[in-house]
Amino acid sequence: MSNAIETNQLTKRFGDILAVDAIDLRVGTGEIYGFLGLNGAGKTTTIRALLGMIRPSAGNVKVLGQALGPDGRGPWARVGHLVESPSAYPELSVRENLEISRRLYAKQDTRLVDKVIEQLALGSYADRKAGTLSSGNLQRLGLARALLHEPELLILDEPANGLDPAGVVEIRELLRTLAYEKGVTIFMSSHILTEVDRLATRIGIIHKGKLIEELDTHKLEQLRARHLEVQVRNLEAAQICLQSAGFKYTMKDETIILTDPHSISRPDYIAHILVNAGTAPTRLAVEQQDLEEHFLQLTSGTSLRAPLSRDEGEQSNLTPRKEGAL
Repeated sequence: MSNAIETNQLTKRFGDILAVDAIDLRVGTGEIYGFLGLNGAGKTTTIRALLGMIRPSAGNVKVLGQALGPDGRGPWARVGHLVESPSAYPELSVRENLEISRRLYAKQDTRLVDKVIEQLALGSYADRKAGTLSSGNLQRLGLARALLHEPELLILDEPANGLDPAGVVEIRELLRTLAYEKGVTIFMSSHILTEVDRLATRIGIIHKGKLIEELDTHKLEQLRARHLEVQVRNLEAAQICLQSAGFKYTMKDETIILTDPHSISRPDYIAHILVNAGTAPTRLAVEQQDLEEHFLQLTSGTSLRAPLSRDEGEQSNLTPRKEGAL
């Protein structure tokens, strides 16, 4: 598989501050790559380097097989992007803003504007001035501009910013469709970890300018896997009971861990056989380590016990301040 994005020892300094530290990225064609980090970790700086908006202090960047040059050279007609806050001409309508973008991209098909308005559910606002839009609809307009010219690669910095829960779900499904049905490569940063977890096929975690871990599909599935945790007063008796009943388990400290589907779907049965054996559980819970817990363990050493499930629109904002240039 060819790489849509490739960086080699990408480094960026702002004076004495090392914002991005020798990052090697490989994003394959058709992937949805989630790029995670705390505020100030270097996410936006990396994205700006991928788009040729800033010049690296060291290292190099290739996008869609083309090296980015100091003169702004790059395959920009094939790339859509949204970085930080979306911009628009406030006195022009949504449609007029998109029409200007169509002309700038030299696209002859005038139907592209109507198509992207429909994709981003902007029909009710098509003739409204951009300056009167809510933050969520302004974000939709920014995404519409990124998608207008039907790019091969989307680079998105916080694509769900300002969207309500229904909008977050809509954008998630739109991005999934673009990747799986159209083969579009998506590189996205986000602080909404539940959305990244649902959408990404691979994840990179940046911390203090360094890419500290990449999670492939197998690792993500391990993180998403549920298990049954059992605690008892008589650990030896419980182990003998479970072994006799044919259950396989592992131990974590003083906790018995069961991963087979039957145990997870019928914890009441596990409780039943333990009670009948005279070693009733003091704790019995189906648990799941999610991306949020893993992220916090890596970046701060903090461990949170995550709930089994989340509402569709719930957002996990781990960043108390807005990420700036670093």
